[in-house]
Amino acid sequence: MTDNDKRDADQTQAAAVENAAAGRGGLSQAELDELVASSDTGGRAGSPGVAKFIMLVAVAWSLFQLWYASPLPFIFGFGVFNSTEARSIHLAFALFLAFAAFPAARTKVQMVLGIGIPLLIGTLFMISAGDGQPSWWIPIVMIGIVGAVVLGSPKDNIPPWEWALAIIGAGASLYILVQYDAIANRVGAPIPADFVAGVVGMMLLLEATRRSLGPALMIVASVFLLYTVLGPYMPSIIAHGGNNLSQIVNHHWITTQGVFGIALGVSTQFVFLFVLFGSLLDKAGAGNYFIQVAFSLMGHMKGGPAKAAVVSSGMTGLISGSSIANVVTTGTFTIPLMKKVGFSAEKAGAVEVASSVNGQIMPPVMGAAAFLMVEYVGIPYFDVVKHAFLPAVISYIALVYIVHLEAVKAGMEGLPRAYEPKPLVRRLIGIAFAIVVICVVSFATYYGIGWLRPAFPNTAGYILFVLLALVYIGLLYVASREKPLELDDPNAPVTVLPLPGPTARSGLHFILPVVVLVWALMVDRLSPGLSAFWATGFMIFILVTQKPLLALMRGEGAFGGAIVEGFKDLVSGLETGARNMIGIGIATATAGIIVGAVSQTGVGSALAEVVEVLSGGNILAILFLTAILSLILGMGLPTTANYIVVSALLAPVIVTLGQQNGLIVPLIAVHLFVFYFGIMADVTPPVGLASFAAAAVSGGDPIRTGVVAFFYSLRTAALPFLFIFNTELLLIEVGWAQGIFVFIVATVAMLLFAAATQGWFLAKNRIYETIALLLIAFTLFRPGFWMDMIAPPFEEVPPAQIVEAAANTPVGEDLRIRVAGLNDIGDPIEFVALIEMGDGATGEDRLMDAGIEFIQDGDRMIIDNVAFGSVAQDAGLDWDQEVLRVLQPVPAPSKYLMFIPALALLALVVWLQRGRAARTPPPARRETAQA
Repeated sequence: MTDNDKRDADQTQAAAVENAAAGRGGLSQAELDELVASSDTGGRAGSPGVAKFIMLVAVAWSLFQLWYASPLPFIFGFGVFNSTEARSIHLAFALFLAFAAFPAARTKVQMVLGIGIPLLIGTLFMISAGDGQPSWWIPIVMIGIVGAVVLGSPKDNIPPWEWALAIIGAGASLYILVQYDAIANRVGAPIPADFVAGVVGMMLLLEATRRSLGPALMIVASVFLLYTVLGPYMPSIIAHGGNNLSQIVNHHWITTQGVFGIALGVSTQFVFLFVLFGSLLDKAGAGNYFIQVAFSLMGHMKGGPAKAAVVSSGMTGLISGSSIANVVTTGTFTIPLMKKVGFSAEKAGAVEVASSVNGQIMPPVMGAAAFLMVEYVGIPYFDVVKHAFLPAVISYIALVYIVHLEAVKAGMEGLPRAYEPKPLVRRLIGIAFAIVVICVVSFATYYGIGWLRPAFPNTAGYILFVLLALVYIGLLYVASREKPLELDDPNAPVTVLPLPGPTARSGLHFILPVVVLVWALMVDRLSPGLSAFWATGFMIFILVTQKPLLALMRGEGAFGGAIVEGFKDLVSGLETGARNMIGIGIATATAGIIVGAVSQTGVGSALAEVVEVLSGGNILAILFLTAILSLILGMGLPTTANYIVVSALLAPVIVTLGQQNGLIVPLIAVHLFVFYFGIMADVTPPVGLASFAAAAVSGGDPIRTGVVAFFYSLRTAALPFLFIFNTELLLIEVGWAQGIFVFIVATVAMLLFAAATQGWFLAKNRIYETIALLLIAFTLFRPGFWMDMIAPPFEEVPPAQIVEAAANTPVGEDLRIRVAGLNDIGDPIEFVALIEMGDGATGEDRLMDAGIEFIQDGDRMIIDNVAFGSVAQDAGLDWDQEVLRVLQPVPAPSKYLMFIPALALLALVVWLQRGRAARTPPPARRETAQA
């Protein structure tokens, strides 16, 4: 055998071992990396020199974002950018890297769209150009983009025309920065240069969207641009006057109503730093640490690898905003181990998909949605996290339970442990002691910092950093006493779980930056951007010092080499963070076109009429329509873009139509509803990208993986409908004690829902038991549904008796009145208003205190006056509206009494299944007996 033959054989064997180790059905690690790169970070690097240049641009983007978020510009008095200028620079980096990192066309369909959309949009812009508006140069732009697509671009090289598009796209965005002062003096009257920058910028943005995110978002944005121009030719229900090129350029590019609007602002101010923080944390080794800790704690349980996959994916969701990256990162290790203990390829992939996708609903980051909700809903970030926390935790607990049921059904066992477990009592005592220690440390930290700041007002920050650094060095010393964590071969003949204690101690310092982030957000209530800056700054300190200090503490030598490695990790993390942001930056900018079109054309009010007609005014039908639209759009759109589009179109519609139907839906509930179903689209066949990624790892069928993952994710689809009708699940107007009660009850209800949908509780369900479990779960989630039928909480009184009704309403409770009037555009409208009653000697005094006065016309009650800034005005009441119905609250039994029959029915199901389970051995024992 020649040397070449031997080398080829060695390489073939190495590839086979690599593939077998990961159980990937033929995909190598390089192919998996390319899968993530092509969907998230861009799969093209070019020659070594070009790759280094792209790396420098990405690092420069990260450094700019750190500078912008920090207090340094204000300390040094230079480099201060306002929000619009920062958005311009942010988008310039995203556009440049999109053209540099993503090839022109990957499929024939994409190539056709890459040719057709620029021709269509360019022609549209030419048609809409009015007299005196330059448009002769638009064909040149069209030919340039189409030519770049036709000529194509290889994955391993960046041709000159690609560089040209990257530079021109970045220049069109930077035009806002360079001409900021001049533009401020001519808003609404664009000059020829504005037209060039706006048209070129929008067309290149659409092309960058196609390259980096696929065709779906590009098509949706193009449809809205078409609608903007062709409004007069639309069906009458959605027709509008149409907009010319001057209005389009001014609205979408020159002002902050379109591309440079709220969504891009959130990406610039908040999202980038959180993505960068996650990239640096992962580069430091936290991702591997989370996986190993989860396996050491849960791997021995029934179906243990699957349960560990759920927990590790939930923790990895803190550092990864991408479902696909999460699937590939954790799934490479977890999926083969799930297959080892008995999961099929499809079920193993589905568990990983369901847990990885759900990482996006877990606070405090939630992808970009949490920060967008702050802007769209107008509530503090702390409140967004509070409202989103309970459903996310319940969803993850239910997924762990689903995995347990799958393991029980199949008679699976866990992985072997390298130690004898302690008795249950000792374990419980250890857990209780750990909780006490954590509580003591938390209280000491909270009150210690509370004392430190007033005592040392000028130096408290420096003292805190020194103390934090000392804690970090102490935890790093603890880690240095343990063996470094390495991912074992998941397909090795015998897999022994790592010891929980040493595994946990080997990376406790990774928790510190997360603590800094959560502390800044939740305790100090700093802005999300500043909180992420301090957490990222501390993460950079850890990344640079971790390896040198560990080398020093372990006496390994090579201290200088460890320092170099630390800085290399930092540069790599800065580059990865920026490349992970390309898609998000492009998506938020393109979604701005859609949001801008909605505000410019007034399609939102027209859409409300369409939805009302389709749904017949039924709020449940409206919610189903919204869910379906979110799923359809989400099949091709990134979660962030899907959320922006659907919330802009339908969130106000749901609130308005709900109010008209007597259901007062908080805006945050609607936004979370849209967000949840946008996430579900990553799972749902036939386009669920996360399912395809998991199938690539598991070697299973992608469609079947997606179908199984969809059924595993039914709990995620059920929760939004439940918290729309029961806002206690979002901890709205709920105290601590009641919040704990709601959490316990809702968790039990979701576990019963999971048992019903999985067809197994204590034994295999019979049909009537499944129905009973669904009924019990619904009752626990919405006890008021049944109690309102038995004892209505409101009594209807004639409108003429509204004063008496106000007098009889307890202080602090709401008097509900249904009124008829005209909306903002003069169309008739009916809706329900909630008027909170305050103190007052008489009903008339109470109504006056709420800011409302009436005049009586026979049996009719007409609103005569509504005080400015009053409770009545906030409820939507106005002059000349007629009161149609008055509902005053009446004493009613507690809705929680419905838990009694529900728990009695549950006891019956348990009794039936326990008897059957005792007579039927588990599957593993049956197989042994048969053998």
